[in-house]
Amino acid sequence: MEIKLTQHSKGGGCGCKISPAVLSEILAAHNVGSNVPQLLVGNDSRDDAAVYQIDDTTAMISTTDFFMPIVDDPFAFGQIAAANAISDVYALGGKPIFELAVLGWPLATLPASVAAEVMNGARKTCAEAGIVIAGGHSIDSQDPIFGLVVNGLVAIENLKRNDTAKEGDVLILTKPLGVGIMATSQKRGLLSEPDLALLVKQLTTINKAGEALGKIKGVHAMTDVTGFGLLGHLTEMMQGSDLTAVISYDQIPIIKEVRTYIAQKAIPGATARNWASVEQGVFFGEGVNEVEAVQLLPDPQTNGGLLIAVAPDSVDEVQTLLKGMGITYTTPFGICEKAQGKRIIVNK
Repeated sequence: MEIKLTQHSKGGGCGCKISPAVLSEILAAHNVGSNVPQLLVGNDSRDDAAVYQIDDTTAMISTTDFFMPIVDDPFAFGQIAAANAISDVYALGGKPIFELAVLGWPLATLPASVAAEVMNGARKTCAEAGIVIAGGHSIDSQDPIFGLVVNGLVAIENLKRNDTAKEGDVLILTKPLGVGIMATSQKRGLLSEPDLALLVKQLTTINKAGEALGKIKGVHAMTDVTGFGLLGHLTEMMQGSDLTAVISYDQIPIIKEVRTYIAQKAIPGATARNWASVEQGVFFGEGVNEVEAVQLLPDPQTNGGLLIAVAPDSVDEVQTLLKGMGITYTTPFGICEKAQGKRIIVNK
């Protein structure tokens, strides 16, 4: 019997995340950071993971990420969930060292053997990152859920936060947008086989370049674009850095095949929630296709690209590094400017 995992859950991938506005309400009275000196990154900055200083030169990174299936194939689901979780460590410039699995499984409707395939997929991705799943926790749940707790290390001098961009920094995104729309298309039976292969390839590609980018002094800030979409994560970066991002819509990397599915209205529910959370801080310039932009820029990404704020004189170094690691999306799409009335200005 063919198992279609996405038909066993109400959401998929990072589109399952609670919206930024609701999350802020939940965490309003729970900001941990400045009152713990060793905690270099807490939840006050909404960064990718927590970072705790363990000696004069080194800090530990710890994060957790889990979600419901974004693809039907259980092995691929395990790969994707692992890659997405590990990305949080890479986004801080760190090196993952080991992981713990988080598994919720509806044993009444899905065999344990399918969960085993999810674990096998995760192990493959972990092996690619040079780490192992050392333990974890599982429960019998209504929906299939899988993810990881990831622990890593970073030299404190190489730590990259999401709120330390500087005026004049150039913005680069290492993966194209659109996987939320394509994943929704798969769940609705619209996605072609070639486009499914394209989707899985992007979702399973780990963001290992983050560890190397951490060693470049000109990289001032970094995060990965996940469930809140490009606008959500860029807003966090600009708010934390007290800057405005002026971006060119035509330079933003977008999966070209995705427009086929936009025309079929395969838009994730999380897109509207993401847009509602940031729209007051976004301005569209003349000539921008706003209808398309509000479907793509808040599109929830799973294991999305690294969003990098880099000094102009370090752009060549960053591009050379990325291209050397097989990353083709290296064209700058924006610049960080002095704070204006809006956090993000989208020009054509």
